[in-house]
Amino acid sequence: MTFDLVITGGTIATAADVFKADVGIKDGVVTALGIGLEGAETIDATGQYVLPGGIDSHVHIDQPSGEGITMADTFETGTLSGLFGGNTTLLPFCIQEKGKSLREALTQYHAKAEGNCYTDVSFHLVISDPSEAVLGQELPAAVEDGYTSFKVFMTYENLRLNDAEILAVMDTARRTGALAMVHCENEDAIRFLIDRHVAEGRLEPASHATTRPLAVEREATHRAISLAEVVDVPVVIVHVSNGAAMEEIERARARGMNVTGETCPQYIRLTEKDLEGMNWEGAKQVCSPPPRTEAEWENIWRGIENGVFDVFSSDHCPFRYDDDHGKLNPKGRTDFRHIPNGIPGVETRLPILFSEGVSKGRIDINRFVALTSTNHAKTYGLYPKKGTIAVGSDADIVLWDPQAQTTIRHADLHGGSDYTPYEGLEVKGLPKTVILRGKVMVKDGALTGTKADGKYLPREKSMKVRRKG
Repeated sequence: MTFDLVITGGTIATAADVFKADVGIKDGVVTALGIGLEGAETIDATGQYVLPGGIDSHVHIDQPSGEGITMADTFETGTLSGLFGGNTTLLPFCIQEKGKSLREALTQYHAKAEGNCYTDVSFHLVISDPSEAVLGQELPAAVEDGYTSFKVFMTYENLRLNDAEILAVMDTARRTGALAMVHCENEDAIRFLIDRHVAEGRLEPASHATTRPLAVEREATHRAISLAEVVDVPVVIVHVSNGAAMEEIERARARGMNVTGETCPQYIRLTEKDLEGMNWEGAKQVCSPPPRTEAEWENIWRGIENGVFDVFSSDHCPFRYDDDHGKLNPKGRTDFRHIPNGIPGVETRLPILFSEGVSKGRIDINRFVALTSTNHAKTYGLYPKKGTIAVGSDADIVLWDPQAQTTIRHADLHGGSDYTPYEGLEVKGLPKTVILRGKVMVKDGALTGTKADGKYLPREKSMKVRRKG
């Protein structure tokens, strides 16, 4: 049999195995793993890992961000940036604005993505207005259409739900077999601290961190898990920033609960001190939960190493810094309350984890693949078409050079923001060639694909939910 494309000479790594073999690809699918395969096109991967394409299941692209604020990435720039970072699938959030229907939000979001994606995409739903119609009709219909995960917020006045509303959304997840995700921060405690800071005249970017201390995340994490326990549903706790919140996940699992943990690069490379600095530079690192301390880096690494964290996502939420519609908008220039929350990171997620984890001996290559691809696919209903290299899986493949080194610089990145929070960070291990469903999209660092190559993916129900029954 002659294949469309054969990858030879590399070392295949999945979440479970490491082995030498050729990869034979036909019609966009892996159809053989063996030795001596022949294809119409051959790529020599000698000295490189052959990995499943990265899946970043927590990104924000071109979403409503408040009056006068514009997110830095469209689907074109966001997926291009993700592609060059070694990703082949991104899962951004489609936000239901208050007073509007889910279907209206989905129609608008699909229109933004259509024909503008360098990677495959699939949407989570954000529920901000859980009306009777949404819970009883729209959400169940959306789940049947393949939107099998939705997120609720415990913070941000325009998004947060109270406990009764969260319970109602979780109960809808239980009835429909969807997976609930929760952003855990106590908004009332944050408001109390913000009022105190304002009264004291503390309006600088660093106050964003001190008004969102570890305790507000820990308490909300405990409460979100408790609400999930009341309803008896699996739950995903997103972007965990510290050891205390992580321990809430550990304790819940010890009680037999089905809790998925997620963390992000900012919690192993940034600290609250990065929100300080002259000329309002700290605004660049404003995100929620905020970065913590270097001592918390070690706690997060413990969770990465021992399995508390199932997925490592970017929480890519890009804004321009020096921009009237971004971080330095007219109000944000003088008051941390008006600085848009979020940092870019979809392109740097994989190099940072590989460099800090695999290259430095903290995790092995199998754990890297699990954290960045396989577990995302399993958690969000994409496995085994995505997230692994196996006969029958989509040929989403990254050729990874473990010896390549670079210094992260915004000038070399591909997103719409005007900075990277990781400027100057040296990393070892980089994606060189990226293949999406059998098409070479990036070859040796040069773009070969188009923004029409990515497609939207309806999803099955999560394996977490299926295991629950």
